Amino acid sequence: MKAVLQRAKNANVRVDEKITGEIKNGFVVLLGVTHEDTMEDVDYLVNKIIHLRVFEDENKKMNLSLKDVDGSILSISQFTLYADTRKGRRPNFMQAARPGTANDLYEAFNRSLIEQGIHVETGEFGAMMDVTLTNAGPVTLVIDSKEK
Repeated sequence: MKAVLQRAKNANVRVDEKITGEIKNGFVVLLGVTHEDTMEDVDYLVNKIIHLRVFEDENKKMNLSLKDVDGSILSISQFTLYADTRKGRRPNFMQAARPGTANDLYEAFNRSLIEQGIHVETGEFGAMMDVTLTNAGPVTLVIDSKEK
């Protein structure tokens, strides 16, 4: 499972010109799921994401976690994180999990964040989405659960 985190001052996602999710302070998380991912991968990512110390403290140092700043998450499913671009000009998405499996783990990821006390907003799984954000810093991190 891969997650791209972007620290955001504000962000929203639109589906069919309607806002389906919006946050003020926290992370935009683009989440990709591959075939062998399990709940262990979900648990690892959730724990890592909510405790990463990348928000500024009173001394302007990245020293606070999402939980410390009472931040939110805008969670976006993103199968393209598993694109293979090594051959040709068209990406191969064979490493992305099938939609049913991917949606189940994406929903489990969001539920687990909520169980940890994090406010979560989402897009719509499988839909064409427009994501807008102000990336604060900018801070962008990539976490792969297989690289723990």
